[in-house]
Amino acid sequence: MGRIDDLANRYVADWAPLSPTGATYVGITGYDDQLDDLSPAGYEARAELTRRTLAELDATAPESEAERTAKEAMQERLGLELARHDAGELTSEVNVIASGLHEIRLVFDLMPTGSEQERADVAARLNRFAGALEGYKTTLREAAATGRVSSKVQLTEVAKQCDTWTDPHGDNFFHGLVQRLDADGTLGADLRRGAAAATAATAEFAQFLRTELVPRGRDKQAAGRERYELASQYFLGAKVDLDETYAWGFAELARLEAEMRTVAGRIAGPGASVDEAVAVLDADPARTIQGKEAFRDWMQALADKAIGELHGTHFDIPEQVRRIECCLAPTSDGAIYYTGPSEDFSRPGRMWWAVPQGVTDFSTWREVTTVYHEGVPGHHLQVAQTAVRAELLNRWQRLLCWVSGHGEGWALYSERLMDDLGYLEDPGDKLGMLDGQAFRAARVIIDIGMHLELEIPRDNPFGFHPGERWTPELGWEFMRAHCRVPEENLRFELNRYLGWPGQAPSYKVGERIWLQAREDAKARRGADFDLREFHRQALDLGALGLDPLRRALARL
Repeated sequence: MGRIDDLANRYVADWAPLSPTGATYVGITGYDDQLDDLSPAGYEARAELTRRTLAELDATAPESEAERTAKEAMQERLGLELARHDAGELTSEVNVIASGLHEIRLVFDLMPTGSEQERADVAARLNRFAGALEGYKTTLREAAATGRVSSKVQLTEVAKQCDTWTDPHGDNFFHGLVQRLDADGTLGADLRRGAAAATAATAEFAQFLRTELVPRGRDKQAAGRERYELASQYFLGAKVDLDETYAWGFAELARLEAEMRTVAGRIAGPGASVDEAVAVLDADPARTIQGKEAFRDWMQALADKAIGELHGTHFDIPEQVRRIECCLAPTSDGAIYYTGPSEDFSRPGRMWWAVPQGVTDFSTWREVTTVYHEGVPGHHLQVAQTAVRAELLNRWQRLLCWVSGHGEGWALYSERLMDDLGYLEDPGDKLGMLDGQAFRAARVIIDIGMHLELEIPRDNPFGFHPGERWTPELGWEFMRAHCRVPEENLRFELNRYLGWPGQAPSYKVGERIWLQAREDAKARRGADFDLREFHRQALDLGALGLDPLRRALARL
């Protein structure tokens, strides 16, 4: 480890006390009883650390090729984080999936609770929750006073989420958490007091959103080109031609839907439509699991099977990574997500499923590809393997560097890879993968189209409202026509896109760049190209922006 690595490691040590919540997410111990300072001063302290670190990076020369890659990765990530802070994005953004509120709520899902001290840490955080939200209100008020505020729709939807988390007849998140811990005595009293305070603070935050921010919120949800360009670059770690990417989205969706129709014929007979094939699959009792616990167990078995079969054949999976936990999330937001292991792997990587209320039946043909996306060779292999590589990567690379286009692009690439490796020979599983790919291609079209308010091509392959300008209403109509997702989930998805510009396309565009990087490697190495070696070298670089990834791969 050289000077760049020393600097990166110092950054992590300085960052953890400024972001105790983030420390828990990545498994750094010692801060589990604290929450982030979400006041303006807290945001500025984190930004100042970033400025100072960037200045030191600029003045420090790398001592090896590995350090050159680390420096480029760190400059790219921290530079964009600072740009977003200076643009007011970090201090004003409130949407249905990402905000200061969501960060401090979700952290409780990852906290260890086995010992009395660990349960005491939960109690301490619960009792600090109201204070953190008060600081966050101040930040949002100051941002709104300068004209930086989220849209009325996003603010209203987040208020509804608060209602759900505090509903005594629904999720009742904080009280449910304390009930599961089942502590008595002084600790039990601290936990119950904290749960009551956090519940009240969350309900008050919903009121704050409705009464103070919604009236000041933006009527239009579209980000506009300037904001969108910064967001797209941040989520991809690459600059792309947005207009070319928008046009490519239409071509890619048309290609995928043509392939889906071919597979549908294998399921429901020649000439069958995709919807007819879906009806056949959904009616097959062998492809349906009843009960969310049984569905979790099915996911666990499939994830374990993939790890066992891929290790030693297509990947060399480190021992610590050969364990993954499939979990049911404690809320019913309808999200599917992965959380990485702790630094010492005492907490394994986990695949989470937040099952919507009332859902009891699950179609396996839709979710085989999801398990590969979230597990191995998707997120779990990528994230957990990075955490293992202490001999190759500094602590910042292993713990703090995450780029959506790199991570989600790899996970989507992994779904297609499993088809290439013969794991989706069942036509139902293949249709599930293609349907998921088409869903991500549709996101490219409507996310760019809605936020840039582009014209729908007059010659688009679907004959969809040619020549009109995208609106949220047209986005909903397009998604309904091209995505087989339950309406409740689809509403959440559309709200997510409108509130989190640039993130949704990072899956499909990220996969596109990963595939291009693989083709570039094939061209460079010719007959010497080896796919297993390409994957090993690429993953050993750790997470980084996709432009730095391409440059690093070209130097290998």
